[in-house]
Amino acid sequence: MTAQPGRLNDIPFAAIAGITATVTVFAISQGLSYPLLSFILQRQGASPGMIGLSAAMTPLGFIVSSLVVPALSRRFGAGRFAVACALISGTILAVIGWQQNIWLWFPLRFLLGFFANPLYVISETWLLAVTPAAKRGRIMGVYTSMISAGFAMGPLTLAIVGTAGWPPFIVGVVAFALCAISLLGLMGRLPDISGDHGTSVLAFARLAPLILFAVFAAAAFEQVLMSLVSVYGAAFGSPEHRMSLLLTVFIAGNIALQIPFGAMAERIGAGNMMLICAVGGLFGALLLPAVFATPLIWPLAFFWGAVAFGVYTMALVMLGERFSGPMLITGNSAFSLFWGLGGIVGPPVTGSVMSQVGPQGLPLTLAAISVALCAALFLARKRRPS
Repeated sequence: MTAQPGRLNDIPFAAIAGITATVTVFAISQGLSYPLLSFILQRQGASPGMIGLSAAMTPLGFIVSSLVVPALSRRFGAGRFAVACALISGTILAVIGWQQNIWLWFPLRFLLGFFANPLYVISETWLLAVTPAAKRGRIMGVYTSMISAGFAMGPLTLAIVGTAGWPPFIVGVVAFALCAISLLGLMGRLPDISGDHGTSVLAFARLAPLILFAVFAAAAFEQVLMSLVSVYGAAFGSPEHRMSLLLTVFIAGNIALQIPFGAMAERIGAGNMMLICAVGGLFGALLLPAVFATPLIWPLAFFWGAVAFGVYTMALVMLGERFSGPMLITGNSAFSLFWGLGGIVGPPVTGSVMSQVGPQGLPLTLAAISVALCAALFLARKRRPS
């Protein structure tokens, strides 16, 4: 980088575009697998609690692999390790489609999370390493928008090809294969992120607790919706097709608004923008029961999706502001660890609440997550008024 990183000729467009495209393709398979497996389990008669527990296996894999990604990246090279993870993840998804057994899916979904997680960690580290500080908000907005586009294509694919048989699984496996091919083409344009990373993933958590709690909250929020909104809809007689489209609209909000959110973060600060997103998430949860059966559910889902994932976008911007060099891969591994924790806690807890109090346990839990994040942000402001 030069001394004036905000200029256009200082921005490595080819590397940024390549990284973003790779993760977008990968996100297609992730956006497809969560609702697909939930629909299948629901048809098999699984309870909301069991569906949530099964969904938690993937983020459990995220948690475990987050602790070893920095070391494995150093040992095998970040690029080669990422390619191997993409190929292994595709194979695991194929086995899940072949063996549709609820108990066998527990270890398989764990392994899917374990090998899929490094793709996020390594890609986000590469992106933060090459992004100029003056443009970080908008570039990370583009990145998270494209990830959202990939996720949106997952439920949209289910609306097109259905949730029965091999077609949806084939789409996911092909997406993983394309991810591996894209990574192979990027190798020569990416920075070296190996070396001594200075601290462990667990020690890093003490350096940035607020940012990591925001990641936890964003993960819990998203994983609950992706895994259990089909159960919520079924309680009110909504068909699978409508719920797949609703998830697509939810993610479309991410696609449309992350870039404006990033631009606003450059003007008012990522922390302030994160607070706005957290308050928006709370209002969305409170409004869901009142508008679910009305046409207003579509604009609400669009807005709700934008602010829910906006929390993660702002956390990425804050990570890039505070850390650099080899600490980035440790920080991104910590992000994945807390994303996994949020994902593993959110669906089972929400599923249990829904089993106890009925379908409105879903918006109730999401509102509680939003309140907790707002409280954490206000406490941080109180400690550091500047």
